This record gives sequence, C-alpha cells and structure tokens, in this order.
Amino acid sequence: MDEDLPRSKSDAAGLLAKESLDSYSQDELAERIALLEAEIARVRAHRDRASLHRAAADALFRPRSS
Repeated sequence: MDEDLPRSKSDAAGLLAKESLDSYSQDELAERIALLEAEIARVRAHRDRASLHRAAADALFRPRSS
C-alpha cells in the first residue's frame, strides 16, 4: 500500500549523493564505483522482471475481443 506514496527524500541514494568524497582514496573510489554499478545492475534487473510480470498480468486480464 505504501508503494503508491512518494519516496522519502532521505533514501539511501539521496544520502549517498550528499556524502563528501574528499576523504576517499583512489582505490576506495574505484570500489565504491564497482558497488554502485552492481547496485544499478540489480535495480535494472528487478525493473525488467517487474515489467515482464506487469506485461503478463496485463495480457491475462486484458478484455477479450469478440
């Protein structure tokens, strides 16, 4: 039910965007980039599965034409 409500402005991505990167070393920044890229891939995969699920549900419940 809460999924229809707007997301909180203090979500994880928002907090990451506000964090200063000045204290990170080159290696730490590379590791952070790799983790963020893995998270992006995970979110995209979830989005794609949700899209397929929605398309299947739409096809199942679509009114049949005579």
